[in-house]
Amino acid sequence: MIEEIVIRDLGVIGDARLPLGRGFTALTGETGAGKTMVVTALGLLLGDRADSGIVRAGSDHAVIEGHWQVASTGPVADRVRDAGGDLDEDGTGAGELILTREVSAEGRSRATVGGRSAPVGVLGELGEHLVVVHGQSEQLRLKSAAAQREALDRFAGQELATVLGDYQDVFRRWQSEQSELDVLVAERDRRGREAEELRIAMEEIEKAAPQRGEDDELAERAARLTNLEDLRLAAAEAQERISSQLLDGGPDAVALVEGARHAVERVVEHDTALAPILEALTSASFALSEVSAQLSHYLGGLDADGARELEAIQERRATLASLVRRYGPGLDEVIDYLESGSTRLLELDGDADRITLLEQEVAADGARVEELAAALTAIRREAAGRLGDAVTAELGSLAMPDARLVVEVEERELTLTGRDQVAILLQPHAGAEPRPVSRGASGGELSRVMLAIEVVLAGSDPVPTFVFDEVDAGVGGAAATEIGRRLARLAETSQVIVVTHLAQVAAFSNNHLVVEKGSDGSVTASSVRLVHADDRALEMARLLSGSPDSAHALAHARELLEAAHGRWS
Repeated sequence: MIEEIVIRDLGVIGDARLPLGRGFTALTGETGAGKTMVVTALGLLLGDRADSGIVRAGSDHAVIEGHWQVASTGPVADRVRDAGGDLDEDGTGAGELILTREVSAEGRSRATVGGRSAPVGVLGELGEHLVVVHGQSEQLRLKSAAAQREALDRFAGQELATVLGDYQDVFRRWQSEQSELDVLVAERDRRGREAEELRIAMEEIEKAAPQRGEDDELAERAARLTNLEDLRLAAAEAQERISSQLLDGGPDAVALVEGARHAVERVVEHDTALAPILEALTSASFALSEVSAQLSHYLGGLDADGARELEAIQERRATLASLVRRYGPGLDEVIDYLESGSTRLLELDGDADRITLLEQEVAADGARVEELAAALTAIRREAAGRLGDAVTAELGSLAMPDARLVVEVEERELTLTGRDQVAILLQPHAGAEPRPVSRGASGGELSRVMLAIEVVLAGSDPVPTFVFDEVDAGVGGAAATEIGRRLARLAETSQVIVVTHLAQVAAFSNNHLVVEKGSDGSVTASSVRLVHADDRALEMARLLSGSPDSAHALAHARELLEAAHGRWS
């Protein structure tokens, strides 16, 4: 529910505060005073597109602020918090939501939701849950097939909502299963080829049985075997120089060191300083003998048939290189491919079983979808008859006694909402061909049809707030009184705000606001005044006669108020 709207520098409105509240609020005023601008302000709060031309002349920007009373939990509160805003909660399960829209003279727009800046689109999302606006020239809720179906579904109530929820769950699952099945069937040949290629690859890799790091180890061994002769010659020469008498006919290193040891040993007893030297020479002699033995062992271990081993190693390296070229930039990736490919092969090999299972699930869910779609159609057709009769009865009291509303439900292809195409048609008089309501009614008639529909729908699915912009256009007298009565009835379950120029309609309101204009000679600024008692009677008289000073009009105004409320208001 809207508690209050504050408007500054919007069109002809300089500074206005609209106290609204529960029930039926009538908004009246002279032509050009800015009544429609109030509806424009509300539209901006609900995400309508901003136009710099609406900013009051001479002002930098227009500001509209709306105060709503909303539930502390639910879609509105959740969306506000998602946008970073919050509610001012009162501890009773309700809270105040403040929405603000600012439009600059350059056309820039800024929105605030619950105290935080937010995209203007958030206002539109919230508006879908907060307010329904009906303008005389634009009855959006009656123009699209989707909106007409939604109106019928609202009227059908919980029974349809339950079946529709079940239907949509099954429909989404059915569509998902069908999509997966289509992909599997369409790609069956490709996936079969992929599986065959994987089998060949897995067999080739498994046959080679590569090991991590094997390529590096083989490269090292190949390098050794390739230089085998050089290694043999170098080791033999080293051994000859250490422990052989064949080098140039001179003594080897072992003999020289041993000779030096003997020389020192003969005289060491004469000078103890030679003892460490003798010990070092002894160690050197032992070390040279050990190195000579190691070289001998090394030479003995060199494979005389190294060429044959090198050939085997090179063949293995060629096998591994072929795998690397085909299945990965390195040997580790080849081994990884073997592991992941095995998993993928299991998945591909399971396609046949998956296709069979999906075919069974698609058939079962498809049959369930058809069953639930038929149930939806039956519920909608039954509700369509009741809705048409109820709205037709309302139209009889709204100066359209010969009009008849027809709600048609025709079958089409299955969608997320069923297979029903809903059309709301208006038969203006007996014998006439029913036509789409958006083309078969004038602006005033369309407003009354919408009012009749909303009154009927409010009994099963009330909306928090309705705004009607001159719903009474083109009618007067008793028909206008009935429009006022129907608006008051709608206000029993929803907040109703009506821009009107008829006293017969305004008389039924429990909250009457007057948009007044004043002039300083150049700029007109409108403000809004809440009227009671005598002031209200004067405004009603003005609506009736154009002059609040007419005694006859004043008497008629009081009579209307008494008739509407059963007492003087």
